Amino acid sequence: MNGTDGKPFKTREGGVLKLADMIEMTREKARERLHEAGLGEDLPADEFEDIAGKVAVAALKFADLQNFRGTSYVFDLDRFTSFEGKTGPYLLYQAVRVKSLLRRAQAEGATAGPIAVAEPAERELVLTLDAFETALAEAYDRQAPNAVAEHAYRLSQAFSKFYAACPILQAEPAVRGSRLALARTTLAQLEQALDVLGIAVPERM
Repeated sequence: MNGTDGKPFKTREGGVLKLADMIEMTREKARERLHEAGLGEDLPADEFEDIAGKVAVAALKFADLQNFRGTSYVFDLDRFTSFEGKTGPYLLYQAVRVKSLLRRAQAEGATAGPIAVAEPAERELVLTLDAFETALAEAYDRQAPNAVAEHAYRLSQAFSKFYAACPILQAEPAVRGSRLALARTTLAQLEQALDVLGIAVPERM
């Protein structure tokens, strides 16, 4: 892990940064990012702190594990904690968004049904879901968790495209049921992939 100057990352005093200090530093940045995005402001303080902790750990773990083992990378806290781009917080946000969608569906009495693929974004999402087993096998065979990290990111991107292109709760019942099933399957797989990486997903933000 290198600093932005390309040299091995050290504290301002020139020493090695302790993990506990790194986590607390990242947690503080996570709090800042959550406030900037207007996330979690209406939640109890203890729940907000729990979310900030999960965001911080996701930022650090994903930043490290998305690289092939032995590969050097730059420690950039601003980039690691962003809710946009290839970051742990982005993946958490996508998972929480699916959870929110499924809660709204449940409140409206909408249920999942048989999956029928018709739109290009649906097809892309299904194909991405189908690639999970391959990513897991690659991670195991090569001892390379970055394969799972890459899959989680691709899955989040595919769901984001699907969510934007394919109305879910507003669709007619059969289509709505299919799309809710896709959303539910995406959430289950994304949480499983993140769990493999040691990243916990909050219920809401």
